This record gives sequence, structure tokens and C-alpha cells, in this order.
Amino acid sequence: MGPFCDFGDILSAMKVTTYATLPTEQFNRRSHDLDQLSVSEIVHLMNQEDRKVIDAIQKVRPHIAAAIKLIVQSFRAGGRLIFIGAGTSGRLGVIEAAECPPTFSTKAGQVLAVMAGGKPAVFKSKEGAEDSEREAVSAFRRIGVERRDAIVGIAASGVTPFVQRGLRYARGKRAATILVTCNPSSPRVAGVMIALRTGPEVLAGSTRLKAGSACKMVLNMLTTVSMVQLGKVYGNRMVDLQPKSRKLVERGVRLIQDLGHVKEKDARRLLKEARGQVKIAIVMATWQCSFAQATNLVKKAGGVLKDIL
Repeated sequence: MGPFCDFGDILSAMKVTTYATLPTEQFNRRSHDLDQLSVSEIVHLMNQEDRKVIDAIQKVRPHIAAAIKLIVQSFRAGGRLIFIGAGTSGRLGVIEAAECPPTFSTKAGQVLAVMAGGKPAVFKSKEGAEDSEREAVSAFRRIGVERRDAIVGIAASGVTPFVQRGLRYARGKRAATILVTCNPSSPRVAGVMIALRTGPEVLAGSTRLKAGSACKMVLNMLTTVSMVQLGKVYGNRMVDLQPKSRKLVERGVRLIQDLGHVKEKDARRLLKEARGQVKIAIVMATWQCSFAQATNLVKKAGGVLKDIL
């Protein structure tokens, strides 16, 4: 099915997948009179329903841990973390990929997101794109998915054709595959299945609500814990941040002060000498060494600051 399928194509596809049975399409009896409730009552109801997200994540912690181990293996082998999704799920992948460089100084192309409908669909809904299997294959061929990569499919329904086909293609390339879904009955299209039981939405079928929140929290874990394992974090400090805004510059200076045990004036000087690399500046402060020496120490330690300090 092409990216611009007509209504007849959609109806044909529905014969294959019975969408009415999906957990994400079910009717939530607790919100049956949603349009009759007051603003305060709706806020309370949504807050109560959102509490189920934490429980849903708690029940799949072993699967999340297994996924993280695969991602770390891929990174250590020189591979990439690639998110693939459509609609809300795709946008969550885009957000996660975009946050990795400033937070962890990931290299260009190390964390990517493939969105059904391409970049325009990030800002303007292009829902029909989720049905295009061909587009998923084209996207993965274009970026050259290979064995050492880790692919994370995000599909609240678990049956999104774009995501399913992308994962099958990745498995064919022997890449590590993970699916984050809110459908425990989703077809097993990935090596690790993270199936969250979030239940029906307050607004029936609107998976940008509980399902979206649950998926976002899982993605937070996948990236954050992976980066911790790779030495991108010291204690609970983001020592590999990119100081490209006033806020991040000030955060970097504080890190150099605290961990390098120097005054603010010296921390600013070291950050400049370290060419904006906070981790290098911390080592320079601690060992009172040159930029070249600090860089060599960090390289020998595999970027793990605790092994140097």
C-alpha cells in the first residue's frame, strides 16, 4: 500500500486487521459521560486514569531492562539507536532523538527517528502515512539499517503497518529490534516486546493520552539508562551535556566547580580551554593537566569519568 492510499485501500486493509478489538480502541466506561462533566471533574478523572501509567510500566520492567541491554550492545558495537513510528508515536521518537545530542553529546546520526510521512508529518498530521509499508522500507534502506543497529518501534495499537514492516525489515538485517506498544496481543514483530497495559483512554481511541504518556516514559528510560551505562553520566550529573545555551553553559560551569573543586572564575576559563567539553574541563581541573592530557585520559577510560576521578 502506497503512502497516499484512498478510502477503498483503507477498507481493504481493515479486512485483515480487526481494529475494533484493539485495547487502544476500547470504550472507557469511567468516562462514558465525559461531555456532561465539569472542568474540575474531567481533570480529576484524567488524573485518576493517568495513575495507571505507572503501574503499567512497573509490570514490564524486565522487558525494558532487556531492551536497554540490546541498545547498549549496539552502541558499543558502533551502531545506532533508531526510533520508528507514526502519528503521536512517531513524534515521541523524534523528541527523544532530538534530546540526545544536547543532553549526552551523542554523535551526529547516533540516535535517529524515522517518522511516517517524513519531516512534514512532525508538524502537520498525515495519518494515512501510517499505512504505508513501502515507505518504511524505503526509509530504512535510505539510512542503511544494519546488523549493529538497535531499532525501537513505537506503536500504541501494536499493528501500525509502517512500524511493523520497518521492524520486519530490520530483523531481516539482523538488527536488534524492540517494540513499545500498549497492545499486549500485538504480533511479535520484535525481539523484545514492551507491552504496556494502559487500558482504554478517557477520550476513546485518543492514544496521545495514557498510551502516549506511557510510551514517552519508556523511551525516557531506554535512552537515559543506556547513556548511564555508556559513561555519559557521573553520579546523576549530565557531564556530557553540550553547553549551547545560557542555561546549559551555567550548568556546565557549576558541574566543573562542584566536581573539579575550583572557583567559578577558573571553571569558566577551563570550560573555554576545553572547547566546551564539560567532562574534559572537569578532568583538567581535577588533575591540573592540559587539554591534550585530559582528552587522552578520557579516551583511555572509555569516557567513564568515575574511572578517572
